Amino acid sequence: MADAFRAETVDAQEGEVRDKFWRTAKRAARHIPFMDEVVAGYFCALDKKTPLRTKAILLAALGYFVLPTDTIPDFILGLGFTDDMAVLTAAITAVRAHMTPAHRLAAREALTSG
Repeated sequence: MADAFRAETVDAQEGEVRDKFWRTAKRAARHIPFMDEVVAGYFCALDKKTPLRTKAILLAALGYFVLPTDTIPDFILGLGFTDDMAVLTAAITAVRAHMTPAHRLAAREALTSG
């Protein structure tokens, strides 16, 4: 029962992140120097082969990233994405072993194609 609840929660987070990720990523790209890793994390979170725990960590961090009103609202120039960078750095560091070359390639292609 707990695993089914966790899977439903991850599915709900995935839907929200999918809806808002690219819009936020475009706004944040000039503020976050490791945007390629953030996008690779996005592709890792959507990969069906990624373990549930890893997906949950990434989707929670990406969910925080796409929320416009978090600890430091994103619209505050110069500071808006600093809290997002801290959360994303921690999440990516925690799950880096699950981010594959395919995720990184997809991120590079997505970033270069606009």
